[in-house]
Amino acid sequence: MSNTYKSAGVDKEEGYKTIDKIKSAVAETHNKNVLNNLGSFGAFYEIGNYKNPVLVSGTDGVGTKLKVALDTKQYDSIGVDCFAMCANDILCHGAKPLFFLDYLACGKLDSDIAAEIVLGMVKACKDNECALIGGETAEMPGMYQPGDYDVAGFCVGIVEKDEIIDGTKIKVGDKIIALPSSGFHSNGFSLVRKVFPNFEEEFDGKPLYETLLVPTKLYYQDIQKLLNEMPLNGIAHITGGGLYENVPRIIADGLCATIDASKIQIPKVMLELEKRGNITREEMFGTFNMGVGMIVVVNANHAHKVLELIDDAYEIGEITESNEKIDLKI
Repeated sequence: MSNTYKSAGVDKEEGYKTIDKIKSAVAETHNKNVLNNLGSFGAFYEIGNYKNPVLVSGTDGVGTKLKVALDTKQYDSIGVDCFAMCANDILCHGAKPLFFLDYLACGKLDSDIAAEIVLGMVKACKDNECALIGGETAEMPGMYQPGDYDVAGFCVGIVEKDEIIDGTKIKVGDKIIALPSSGFHSNGFSLVRKVFPNFEEEFDGKPLYETLLVPTKLYYQDIQKLLNEMPLNGIAHITGGGLYENVPRIIADGLCATIDASKIQIPKVMLELEKRGNITREEMFGTFNMGVGMIVVVNANHAHKVLELIDDAYEIGEITESNEKIDLKI
């Protein structure tokens, strides 16, 4: 019997099935700026009416949260996570997401699973008025075990050069407002899985995996709502490394984000993780978002307006003078 690509473990037909299952849904994310359809060698996106446009890009993956999804056969939220981790990053600079591309790698492709993951991306793209214009599915037997998947993505956004948010306008007296997370988002899952090895155990009246797999919150609508009403001096997406590592990225030398941790609304599952894993509060804040998915820094006289516009937002601190960049009082 002669060897074939299929006998080596790569089933091209399954890849074609995946495209058939996602093609129409993906097309729904396209707008007049998208100039080609799936199947081309490259994806084309026409930039509209901007005076001095700057492209802002971000790439990320889902990390070992994928393990929870794969072990429990719950795939629908993973695509949302992948998109959100990229799009939320570029939002920090005031950029509007334009288009997204994904990369899906596996040991043996199952078109149903692949389609479910990509359809999650489609949903997230629609929520962010962003086009899913391309992607790659790689079946790599020998590199991945059958049933294993890895997911990554790449998002490009746009902002006028004079409207870039980079933290340089942050000043003493500015208020720090927390936008709540939806849970762990997509960070710290190596520790989560070590402390919670049984994803099927009951937590808060339902299987634990349902809480762990709540998708990363998308902040595009909230940030756009704020930008339409006021200037934002700084935005930080709270991902791996928590507040300790992400807030200082937007703080200039000589300034400090002074944050009162007692004001932070920590999710119940994170408190359980802390207790069960015998994890210090400092380690928790240095690993997880602890309930704060994003922070915005605004002029003090705009703080009340932020709280009016975003129902679940709340103030957690202010900008002071110091060389520490962050003073998290826990």
